[in-house]
Amino acid sequence: MSVLAEQIAGAGGADAANSRAKRLFDVVTATTLILLLLPTLLLIAAAIFLESGGPVLFRQVRGGLNGRLFTIYKFRTMRVDCGEGWTRRDDDRITPLGGFLRRTSLDELPQLLNVVLGDMSLVGPRPHAAAMDDEYRAQIATYDARLRTRPGITGLAQVSDLRGSIGALDEMHRRLAADVEYIDSWSLWLDVKILVRTVPHLLFSGNSY
Repeated sequence: MSVLAEQIAGAGGADAANSRAKRLFDVVTATTLILLLLPTLLLIAAAIFLESGGPVLFRQVRGGLNGRLFTIYKFRTMRVDCGEGWTRRDDDRITPLGGFLRRTSLDELPQLLNVVLGDMSLVGPRPHAAAMDDEYRAQIATYDARLRTRPGITGLAQVSDLRGSIGALDEMHRRLAADVEYIDSWSLWLDVKILVRTVPHLLFSGNSY
């Protein structure tokens, strides 16, 4: 059984301490980032409203720890008259500002609130829409292995160029393998390394659109 699987199952001793350390790290870091980035968050929200009106946040039900559903928060990047979901390159639903937010992943910043609320972690498997979880669960017998820990804003799969839309089934297999590798080798130091790798990866990766 993996470190995080034992923690989720309620293991005591050192494993439980590690789990508490991860949660404490998440809450302190996410809260600090929200306070530091508050002017930027307000500026982005105002820009979205001025560009297209309507709500500035996009909400979607996604699968979390052990498959528990939660509402994820993102800055809205598409027109008000259409829903958001998996996108393709040159998707005409995306607003000009939304395209910039997606390319820089600034649209993900509201998920810091999800971290504080306990729905997500800073680092972990990316949460998928509930319908997508159901689709791949039916095709991949081990799919639920990625749900053994809280989903993350970033993760090993994302810094390994396994982000963006899923095409062929083998792409999901590769993402799942990276998610399971992260869970099975988890440490607080691994979380820190992934967070450090995330910034340059976002600047130079072409997989976000």
